[in-house]
Amino acid sequence: MRFLLFFWILPLFGLAQESDNSMILAQREKSNTALRAFDEALNATFLTDDVLITTGAGTLISGKKELLEYIQEASGPQMYWVRTPDEIIVNPKTQLAWETGTWKGFVEGSEEAEVGGKYSAQWTKKSGTWLIQSQLFVTLPR
Repeated sequence: MRFLLFFWILPLFGLAQESDNSMILAQREKSNTALRAFDEALNATFLTDDVLITTGAGTLISGKKELLEYIQEASGPQMYWVRTPDEIIVNPKTQLAWETGTWKGFVEGSEEAEVGGKYSAQWTKKSGTWLIQSQLFVTLPR
């Protein structure tokens, strides 16, 4: 009987994982759109309050408030970032997910990336919504 139950539940687990992956991809796309529009307040809604971010240059940012201050204090041309996931793995038991992919940074009005590299993100599912808990960016040669 347990054997049959396992094969009945296994497809449901796959559907749940696929649904979570789709939700994370949708959140990532909305976040990318917010960054392209330079809407930092909207982008912050995709992050936990205590988010940890390591920038491509190695600066560690702790929390939404510090991130918004870091962005406001940035000098030079205004830039936005696009993250393109290569892989998302969800752990439904812990409600955590791993995302990895590539990122590119664009100067406002440009179609050619100025910088880029690899990134990883940890997502957590809070109140039914996937939010970014931490992100690590590494700038690599193009």
